[in-house]
Amino acid sequence: MAYREPGSWEPDFRSKQGINQYDHFLATMRNAFSEHDIDKDGEIDRVVPMGIVWMQGESDTDTYDIASRYLANLKRLMDLVRATLRSDDLPLVIGKISDSLDGGDTVFPYGDLVQQAQETYAKTETNVAIVRSTRFYTFSDRWHYNSEAYIDLGNRFASVLQKVIINQR
Repeated sequence: MAYREPGSWEPDFRSKQGINQYDHFLATMRNAFSEHDIDKDGEIDRVVPMGIVWMQGESDTDTYDIASRYLANLKRLMDLVRATLRSDDLPLVIGKISDSLDGGDTVFPYGDLVQQAQETYAKTETNVAIVRSTRFYTFSDRWHYNSEAYIDLGNRFASVLQKVIINQR
């Protein structure tokens, strides 16, 4: 969601190629909603989004200015994503970012601001939950979890999303 990043999720961001991650998301959703026989069995299928899983925020921790806007940016983006998926209260699970503290040094200087924004968003928005287990994960490098951590994260996302969906009913 950072304005300066080439992989930015900010809908108004324009890279040198004139595109951003949100544009890629919209194109993917257009393709998904236009497909009428997803499993190619000859019967008409319908895409029914059940939830959103969101693990992002690390690139927003580099400066105070960007990190302090994370909550507003996240809210705007998730409102747009939910609108695209045609459900204003579609369940959403956020993965809380964590710092590897590689060599004892902070990798994400303003990570605490983004983490607080993630917590605030999860507490104040409808049908939103947060996965916090990331703080215990082992990293493969300064920025990425190792394979075991990603597997655990996926399992926790699935479990928490299922609970949000059940509680929504």
